[in-house]
Amino acid sequence: MKRREFVGGLAVAAGLAGCAKPESDCSAGTAAESFEWSCVTSWPPRFPGLGMAVENLAERLNRASGGRLKIKVYGGGELVPAFEVFDAVSRGTVEMGHDASYYHKGKVDAAQFFTAIPFGLNYMELSAWIHYGGGIELWRELYEPFNLVPFLCGNTGVQMGGWFNKEINSINDLKGLKMRIPGLGGEVLRRAGGTPITLPGAEIFTSLQTGAIDATEWVGPYNDVSFGLHKAARYYYYPGWQEPGPGLECIINRDAWDSLPAGLQALVEITCQSITGDMAAEYTNGNANSLQQLIADPNVELRAFPDEVLQHLKWITAEVVAEMMATDPAADKIGKAFYEYLEKVESNSRISEKAYLDTRSG
Repeated sequence: MKRREFVGGLAVAAGLAGCAKPESDCSAGTAAESFEWSCVTSWPPRFPGLGMAVENLAERLNRASGGRLKIKVYGGGELVPAFEVFDAVSRGTVEMGHDASYYHKGKVDAAQFFTAIPFGLNYMELSAWIHYGGGIELWRELYEPFNLVPFLCGNTGVQMGGWFNKEINSINDLKGLKMRIPGLGGEVLRRAGGTPITLPGAEIFTSLQTGAIDATEWVGPYNDVSFGLHKAARYYYYPGWQEPGPGLECIINRDAWDSLPAGLQALVEITCQSITGDMAAEYTNGNANSLQQLIADPNVELRAFPDEVLQHLKWITAEVVAEMMATDPAADKIGKAFYEYLEKVESNSRISEKAYLDTRSG
């Protein structure tokens, strides 16, 4: 059914594109309505990858709709603070937002499952769960009381573990560490003895350079180089245990969504899926190029986290997630679905992607 709906959506999109031509014979009334929306984000304006994904979303929707759906994008802090996207769209202050659902920790804890769970689903697995494994239905049920309609709209792929101003040789080295790290990863660090701090992207470099924080995770080489983080810290650790394939969200105010004709709604859904795949490709390319720059930099040391550290963090993660699920019925329902899917998909990933990469690198 979902495949048929998707194909049907493509047909609708093609029809909309045809209506964009002056000579087209399109019906009047609702089909000719136009909409001008505002979209707020958590990202620095036009930032590579994260910021440009939503700019691309707006541009493609404008083009594909023949100008019937125009969206003005505002970077974090331009219209509302970077971490107030959820509230602004929920209230109807703006029609659309683009951010990461784990920023809603403390408000809608279960939302974190749709961005990243430490040691959880990677990019392709998360996309599969959301679009084909029932995730999108759970997500929309979760956001319904907030008058929001969510869509998966972007993914960076597996991230890096972060930049550190000291070596991490054992779990003891995390004690007392002040680190910018959001979501469940932050709570895991806290229980490991560190101090998690949530900062918008624009504040990370200065905080790391001045010593306000000792370490930071951001995204990966592509974005980290653009922020100049390699000039503020020496040790660059991998893998990104805290964000194995973080999905980004496009959230739309329910009243604004309901005001769109079915054809434009289909166009939004299709374009969000397109942005997700496009963004993942951009990060694969950008990370590969930027990593070469970092490897060649004598002031940067690329390090793997010790197995002891990763195993301890994995154990803490299981404890943190179990407690969240035990105290929040929504997190319990979504978490059970998430981990059931992880168990199922892991078998396939192990004999396909992992086996191939191990063979290629061997």
